[in-house]
Amino acid sequence: MTRLALGLLGLLAALLPAAAQTWPDRPVRLVVPYTAGGATDVGARVLAEALTQVLPQPVVVENRVGAAGMIAAEFVARAPADGHTILFNNTSHAVLRVVVPNAPIDPIKQLSPIAILSEMPMVMLVSNDFPAKDGREFLAQVRAAPGKFDYGSTGGGGTLGMAALLFLKTTGLAMNEIPYRGGAPATLDLAAGRIQLVYDIALTGLQTAKGGQARAFAVTSPARSAAAPDVPTWREIGVDSEMVVWQAVFVPVATPAPTKQALHAAIARVQGTEAIRKKWTELGVDRVLATPPEESEGYVARDVARWEGLMAGAQPAR
Repeated sequence: MTRLALGLLGLLAALLPAAAQTWPDRPVRLVVPYTAGGATDVGARVLAEALTQVLPQPVVVENRVGAAGMIAAEFVARAPADGHTILFNNTSHAVLRVVVPNAPIDPIKQLSPIAILSEMPMVMLVSNDFPAKDGREFLAQVRAAPGKFDYGSTGGGGTLGMAALLFLKTTGLAMNEIPYRGGAPATLDLAAGRIQLVYDIALTGLQTAKGGQARAFAVTSPARSAAAPDVPTWREIGVDSEMVVWQAVFVPVATPAPTKQALHAAIARVQGTEAIRKKWTELGVDRVLATPPEESEGYVARDVARWEGLMAGAQPAR
């Protein structure tokens, strides 16, 4: 009986990798917490297109907007843990527990990161009609008129709001928050001159500046971005802080290890191609990654510890 039991256990162990080979056996949903056209959505579509080319099933982006990303996080956390419903989110995931009081799930405990995909700065975008030629002049003019100027934000839990809050805390400036449901509508109002400042992920923020819709006065990373070497860092304009935004994919925590491994293998395969690395770089990404699940968990945990402290007392998500 002991030999039989050991034999069955060995057979089960041998079958587990084979089970992962059946993934995916139907289309995969890549769920995005923000509106179509925003930076997170653009990044998700880059990944979805690349994965569709190497997997036997298509990867389809699905936008589920609201509650600073909690609606999407809850949807994925409650989905079958089979690798067919995946969350694509960014650094904002790290503050969900702070900005969504009485949340229906714990997104940190109930979702597992499969891979960190990229790191990039936020871009400080200023409206074309604001009377300042650079970041230092912008700071001086806003400081001279507290409460006069407006900035766009996706609320306490979005990267736009996180960068803006860190910026205001660090500089002591007073500006009015104008809430939006995504980065795209905020950028449209910035281009129209209805607000004066937006922080956007480099992936879309640099495109906005290159297109002439606004001016890039700074990036939030420790060093200048390779995608925009002429744009100074926060510290260069007098903001004594830094912020790097990551993008990552998550699955329900109960997803079997072989399925997680199969998903990570597919991600690592596409992230390692020259074509996608070039595409990410053109979009403002400084580092193209495919960190394994164990390393990704530690990475996210460290950022959760940092941002939950910084965001303590932030306004709840709308």
